[in-house]
Order: sequence, then C-alpha cells, then structure tokens
Amino acid sequence: MKGNDAEYRALAYLQRQHLQLIVKNYRCRFGEIDLIMREGSTLVFIEVRQRSTQKHGGAAGSITAAKQAKLLQTARHYLAEIGHEPACRFDALLLSGSDGEHIEWIKNAFGE
Repeated sequence: MKGNDAEYRALAYLQRQHLQLIVKNYRCRFGEIDLIMREGSTLVFIEVRQRSTQKHGGAAGSITAAKQAKLLQTARHYLAEIGHEPACRFDALLLSGSDGEHIEWIKNAFGE
C-alpha cells in the first residue's frame, strides 16, 4: 500500500470514529502534518505511518524524536496561522500488514 492509500484509509477510519477533517497534508517550511482533525473541541494533529513488517520498530518506531520535533514546529506554525490555540494533541495512526489491514490509533502519542 502506498502512502496516499494509507492516509485515505486512516482518514476513513478516523471519520468513522467521529473526528472531523480540518486539513489534509498541511505543509510549511518546517515539514508536513498528514491530517489535522477535530474531536469535539480538541484539535488533533495526526501522523499516519504504514509498515508491512515490524522490522526496525515497525510503524511506531519510524516516528523518531527528530520527526516529532518537526511535527511540533509544523503544528506551532499552523496554530500561529489560525491565530488561536485550542486544546491540542498529537496522535499516531499506525497501519501494519501487507495491505495496512491492522490499525492502531495511539492518542497523545507524543507532545511537549
């Protein structure tokens, strides 16, 4: 499964969990956030990762400290752009298996 397919599968899964899409693939000079969604009054920044095997830590292991730092900077940029700071969290949606059929949603996966 390719990256875009993983993001579409992740988006569909999260929408079934009643999250509302705000922005898909938000980009700025610091990096990219796959999905920005809202759950109730909370803004949720979501990193989608797909790996077919658990080698090298699998999908979760691919969200390194450096990647987390880039995501935090990118989220700060987004918040500055919208002009206010609602309650926020960072989630990871991990897809595994040959077709990404296994989904693990980690709420509050990391943060400051």
